Amino acid sequence: MAIYNLTGSNTDAFTLLGIPGLEQYHIWISIPFCFIYLVAIVGNSMLLYLIVVEHSLHAPMFFFLSMLAITDLILSTTCVPKTLTIFWFGPQKISFPGCLTQLFFLHYSFLLDSAILLAMAFDRYVAICLPLRYTTILTPRTIVKIAVGISFRSFCAIAPCVFLVNRLPFCRTHIIPHTYCEHIGVARLACADIAINIWYGFCVPIMTVIIDVILIAVSYTLILCAIFHLPSRDARKKALHTCGSHVCVILMFYIPAFFSVLAHRFGQNVSHTFHIMFANLYVIIPPALNPIVYGVKTKQIQDKVILLLFPKGSQ
Repeated sequence: MAIYNLTGSNTDAFTLLGIPGLEQYHIWISIPFCFIYLVAIVGNSMLLYLIVVEHSLHAPMFFFLSMLAITDLILSTTCVPKTLTIFWFGPQKISFPGCLTQLFFLHYSFLLDSAILLAMAFDRYVAICLPLRYTTILTPRTIVKIAVGISFRSFCAIAPCVFLVNRLPFCRTHIIPHTYCEHIGVARLACADIAINIWYGFCVPIMTVIIDVILIAVSYTLILCAIFHLPSRDARKKALHTCGSHVCVILMFYIPAFFSVLAHRFGQNVSHTFHIMFANLYVIIPPALNPIVYGVKTKQIQDKVILLLFPKGSQ
């Protein structure tokens, strides 16, 4: 195993440049970014508030939804404030520990989001396919075990990335042509072999997410089979409406994320500017749209939001 001389090699700050090729448009790009970020903060905070204070929302589905809201807040807040600072004031420095921290929470929240979507798919499977056993299967103790398990799994998958970057010497440039620190982008600045970074950074998170996607697909296949065997048309409509919000959120999360990861690994013909722009969109669009989708598609939340915003008109 190679032993690198780290003396003075990774103590200097990195410089985040922003979106290469669009520097003159940064101030204009910041306007929609700032607005979407505020929507994400307000929407997810309102969702969390409603789930906490409304006793009728103290159910497994809404517990997982609150986890999704918290993770979305972490995902967007890890990257967007620094991005906006770059857009407004030009290239910004970030310390090496700060870069590692941002890198960890970015990838950790992404994997945790994926695991939460799997947990929500399992919740819908039990609710629709095994309704009589729902309360005995998804007990409070089981829900806590699932929450701890998926959080620990995400931590174990991402923590090695931090150590793999920390071991590298950075004796060349400290300039990152991006708006935030991410594993492979930072590793490519090193003056050492990063093969293990590339393969671990690609294989482990991707395989983890692919397993989640396969299990989610199996869950919703079984759910659809169960729905179309329901005797009542109203029951089928209600079940499809409930699952519709979950499917929308799943598609919004996985499609841009997979595109960004695959373009980063294999897309030699994809322009760097387009890749950086797209990478910024997938850390801000899903967190902003998730609470909107659930607010529109989930009647319990929709009713509580109307009651919260228009207390007199709803009486």
